[in-house]
Amino acid sequence: MFVKEVSLKNMYQAWCRPLTLALSLVGAGAFAQIPQHDHSQVMDKATHQTMHPQMEVCKGTNLECANAATPFLTSDGQLFLIWSAGGAVSVSRSTDLGKTFSTPVEIANHQKKLDVGSDARPQITLDPKGNIFIAYAFFKDGNWNAQINTARSTDSGKTFTAAKPLIQGGTSERFPVLDTDAKGTLHLAWIDKRVVQAANKQGNKKLGGSIAYASSSDGGVSFQPETIVNQESCECCRIGMSINPQQFPVLAYRGIFPGGVRDQATQVFSFRQNTSQGLPTKANDGIGPIQRVAIDHWKTDVCPHHGPAIAIADTGTMHVAWFTQGSVRQGVFYANSNNEGKTYSPPRQLGNANRNVARPYLLTFGKEVWLVWKEFNGEKAIIFLQHSNDDGKTWSTANPIAEAVGYTDHPLLIHQGKQVFLSWLTRAKGYQLLSIGQAE
Repeated sequence: MFVKEVSLKNMYQAWCRPLTLALSLVGAGAFAQIPQHDHSQVMDKATHQTMHPQMEVCKGTNLECANAATPFLTSDGQLFLIWSAGGAVSVSRSTDLGKTFSTPVEIANHQKKLDVGSDARPQITLDPKGNIFIAYAFFKDGNWNAQINTARSTDSGKTFTAAKPLIQGGTSERFPVLDTDAKGTLHLAWIDKRVVQAANKQGNKKLGGSIAYASSSDGGVSFQPETIVNQESCECCRIGMSINPQQFPVLAYRGIFPGGVRDQATQVFSFRQNTSQGLPTKANDGIGPIQRVAIDHWKTDVCPHHGPAIAIADTGTMHVAWFTQGSVRQGVFYANSNNEGKTYSPPRQLGNANRNVARPYLLTFGKEVWLVWKEFNGEKAIIFLQHSNDDGKTWSTANPIAEAVGYTDHPLLIHQGKQVFLSWLTRAKGYQLLSIGQAE
């Protein structure tokens, strides 16, 4: 595979060390080495392609020009979709499972400053009252420091509040992830740079970022003061979040361990709730220990741009899938834990080792687990599916369920009742919501 040579001077100013260090990844998928400011054009196992010609000529802000689309499907069949295209973040609603959409509502337009890196995507969630909350990131200065903006809707997405910063006067925040529990508490986590920037200002050179968390009991109108739950994390990989049966959030992310090793970690939150507000009594109450999913020993200073996926079954079993290029193992893997992350099952490799395998995603329903990932065979991207009906003990044969040429977004999974859907955006076929199975 051809690796484009481009100068990487000052690459690490904001988020990562020069990708010239990525030569260790060439055998696994190759990086097209490009300037820091254009995350979306990184070529590696995460994207399988540079910007496709079709993508370059699509200049609009509508869904057909989107590079990332994130769905939320309500119990009554309303599909809310948020996407980034042409520098804008837009939201629309479908009442026929994605066949047609309402006129998009543009939340904001940051043009070339919008964060459209391969692991960056706008986020959306709804609370039990039907209020919509969204979050996205954009670069706020020439040094590639980012800001997370949020907005809300109380009228089923017809109108939204003006986008506003999550953190007033923050240093740099990226890769927000959202979820809402059954009680209506909104959980938000992101990559935060305040700890790293403070250390660097004091002359203590520090790499990576930190994992920050905050929650809201009023649908995102206000948040409790944010908490840094891990000071050592990868600075350019998305975070996975799932709600456990006790209605507490669990995070999965690429942590930085001693020696500069970037392996996967999980943290279980078990807050002692303040009954009047539904919030932790103290900012750090209930923040569980950092648990390592597997010892992959990926020692690197480059940006993998490839975060993990997590889903938690009704049994409490934590299911995690991730990408690594460690000295112990290379590829995409799956493991589970039935003791809140204290120990994990032996990692199981996913996909065809002779192809580029990437972007795993998980969904649970009762004891059933649905797992998808993307493979690139040199000509097209293919989505594969595996299913387990016994909490991950045994799995079906991996079967292809969708394919496309050119640019493709990550495969995502959502459900309505017992019906499971693949949500997939591609340049060639547009946005697709494909029924892929029925839970028992």
